[in-house]
Amino acid sequence: MTHVREASRADAVETGGLSVRCEGVVHLYRTVQGHDVVALQGVDLQISAGERVALLGPSGSGKSTLLALLGGIQRASAGRIQLGEHDISRQSDAELTRLRSSSVSTMLQGADRNLLPYATTRQNVEFAQLAVPRSRRRDLPSPDDLLARVRLSEQADRTVANLSGGQRQRAALAATVAVHPRLLLADEPTSQLNDDDRDQVLALMHEVGEELGTTVVVVTHDPAVSATFPRTVTIKSGRVGLEGRDGVEYVVIGADGVLQLPAHLVEQWPQGTMVRIEPEEADLLLSREEQGR
Repeated sequence: MTHVREASRADAVETGGLSVRCEGVVHLYRTVQGHDVVALQGVDLQISAGERVALLGPSGSGKSTLLALLGGIQRASAGRIQLGEHDISRQSDAELTRLRSSSVSTMLQGADRNLLPYATTRQNVEFAQLAVPRSRRRDLPSPDDLLARVRLSEQADRTVANLSGGQRQRAALAATVAVHPRLLLADEPTSQLNDDDRDQVLALMHEVGEELGTTVVVVTHDPAVSATFPRTVTIKSGRVGLEGRDGVEYVVIGADGVLQLPAHLVEQWPQGTMVRIEPEEADLLLSREEQGR
């Protein structure tokens, strides 16, 4: 009887999203030439359970690196990353693997990195669900239902190698959400898609967030994609620079007091510009000091 109760607890379905907390996250990597490159330099970020967030930023800013760290695919060089109650910065490889298989799903950039090319579209979704304990699979959507949501019912029995680029992208998303993750991470999930397919993919991602309470974090360059998310976070030079909430953009002050100006202000106030900061009631007023005064 004791063993039965323990098995029941182990297979219990954890519902709702995972919160995300990053504290001073730093990540370095070494080039083939042997040079160390700082991809992230002190990222501080909090995402509440069930939030849907789009990560923005120019190429090379570190947003895809941050996503890989959140998914446990890479390890941070320094700092702390906490997913719900799990401090993944200190977890062993085995503990991290269990967390990823039970609660975190990551859709990598490039559909082929997420799929088995020799298997059918349906088999790819079925294979993804094998990571879930058998007792929980009855609560998961059927592969055919997921494929219908991304308009791939007619391609269910075709091998992935025979799908178009857009079809592979939609199949990859179906496989990624097939396990009802508590944290869904996606790197450029709508690349290579036309507008209709893009909207189908976004609809499924938002549906997962709204119906299951899943926390959704997406990396994108597409303004049409980021506009559908209630919150955006812009990574610039390896740090959180800007945040957008319900269409309003805010500058974020880092832990060390660094404030990254929006691009249009950088153009008006180039490097070396002297700026006066004056208190104005509860706010601060920034004004450029004219040279020679």
